[in-house]
Amino acid sequence: MKRRKKEPEKGSPRWMTTFSDMILLILVFFVMLFSMSVIDAKKFEAIADSFENRQILERLPALMELEGANQSVDQNQDNKEDVAEADMEEEQSAADMELDQLLREVQEYLEENNLNDYISATRDDRGVVLVLQEQLLFETAEAEILSEAEPFLDKVGTLLQSLPNLVKVEGHTDDRPISTFRYPSNWELSSARASSVIRYLTSSYSLEPDRFLATGYGETQPIAPNDTEEHLRENRRVVIVISDPEFEQELTEAAGDL
Repeated sequence: MKRRKKEPEKGSPRWMTTFSDMILLILVFFVMLFSMSVIDAKKFEAIADSFENRQILERLPALMELEGANQSVDQNQDNKEDVAEADMEEEQSAADMELDQLLREVQEYLEENNLNDYISATRDDRGVVLVLQEQLLFETAEAEILSEAEPFLDKVGTLLQSLPNLVKVEGHTDDRPISTFRYPSNWELSSARASSVIRYLTSSYSLEPDRFLATGYGETQPIAPNDTEEHLRENRRVVIVISDPEFEQELTEAAGDL
């Protein structure tokens, strides 16, 4: 009895099913890789939750957390810079108010004591500027403080005790030459007068000497022509500059750029 030949199965071979499944899995795998290459937090979380084994994804969330941490650090740095800038502006505003108050007190003192003909008090970029005429402070060609000048210097010393500002004292003369044993020229005389004012303030009040700077300009910076007695008198003066901290900072930065 002859055996019947086995008829071939209809449709695609069985191995094709397995092969198709493998190709589909590979396609899904590459789709997943592509989706992970585009950083989208919501898509990433959805893909991560679809896997039961989370270990293969542990490093990727760490990268996202690190990026968030870096952004947080940058934000904190920006906040600190903003706070520092605000504090600096507040300090400058407080310093301006202190100088304005000092100027008002000096001007009131001058008005009350009828000293406006001998002393002027103004404010410019440098700070509060006090200009004292020679006849109030010194005898001609001398650098010792007169007793008549002490009450005003006492007022200045009292005000300076409440401020940390630097103080520059300038001595100026007219263009008439001087040649004495003590003062061979106007340079020595103007420097000695500036130093006498500083010495009086620091010895009479608790003021740090390193806050002060004495400068003698001689006859090199007149404020009027040396052609009349009145103009000569105007040029013989001592200038006290109570410095604005912002102005001093700008000078320091400019010197550092040179």
